[in-house]
Amino acid sequence: MKLNELKGQPGSHKRSKRLGRGIGSGKGKTSGKGVKGQKARSGIAIHGFEGGQMPLHMRMPKRGFNNIFAREFSIVNVGDVQQAIDAGRLKAGEALNAAALNAAGLTTKAKDGVRLLARGELKANLSIEVAYASPAAIAAVEKAGGKVTVTGLKAKPENKGRVGKPAGKRQVRREESAKRRAERSGAAA
Repeated sequence: MKLNELKGQPGSHKRSKRLGRGIGSGKGKTSGKGVKGQKARSGIAIHGFEGGQMPLHMRMPKRGFNNIFAREFSIVNVGDVQQAIDAGRLKAGEALNAAALNAAGLTTKAKDGVRLLARGELKANLSIEVAYASPAAIAAVEKAGGKVTVTGLKAKPENKGRVGKPAGKRQVRREESAKRRAERSGAAA
């Protein structure tokens, strides 16, 4: 073997794309950018830009309200629970909670809890523990001889601020001014 016969493994070296070398090369003229001008340059963001005219997404009226604190529940109907019992994924007579419903494939994720609704028919005797249940769903379960325990929402942990950390300058000043105010109001009375 000679030095001029050395070769890399097949596929180990990929030739770079030769851009702008004539129309016949396949990547000539616009070099794969498609257009000339601003759109052929990097670092531009003109999606929705209408040449200085008010863009459509800003001309359209805005409606509604998106509550960022809204709770998101997994919905389970009593008919779905009965189907899972008939299929053998759940056992009649046992206590059901969010984890059991998730294991049976009735919910994908507990999110903020499970909400039980009354669509369908329930024949099995069950004890179900959910975050919320509609009155019709509770009636359907009790009619079949079961029991529904509504736990409600778990309270969010109380924000205690700077627990275990030294008080900041602002906090110290606030506490001192509150003491002074209390002393003044006590002296005035």
